[in-house]
Amino acid sequence: MAEPMVILTRTYDLLEWLLPKIERFPKLYRYSVSRRLMDAALDFQEQLVRARKKRGAARRKLLLDCDASLELIRLYLRLAYQWHWLSDGQYEHVSQQVAEIGRLLGGWLKEDHDR
Repeated sequence: MAEPMVILTRTYDLLEWLLPKIERFPKLYRYSVSRRLMDAALDFQEQLVRARKKRGAARRKLLLDCDASLELIRLYLRLAYQWHWLSDGQYEHVSQQVAEIGRLLGGWLKEDHDR
């Protein structure tokens, strides 16, 4: 059960890096794209915490909700990059973080399914 702890740590690291970047996005989009990205990232972390405390079908549902939230994070990050709110290096860095979190989540889903 070490995997849930690792994914929680990696997600915290993502939030710690991402939230200050979002604050620098254009003010025009602060209550739309910026807010949605921030909410998706925070929701993802909260869903992980809840999933760690659940078992069976309830955990599986939360993990699938996490997967959907991670897809939203990817979408909003791609938009931020396309609109030049993130540099090439920033996008590469955050993409690597999200990819690692996705692999960890996939492992947790598989482990939970195999039980």
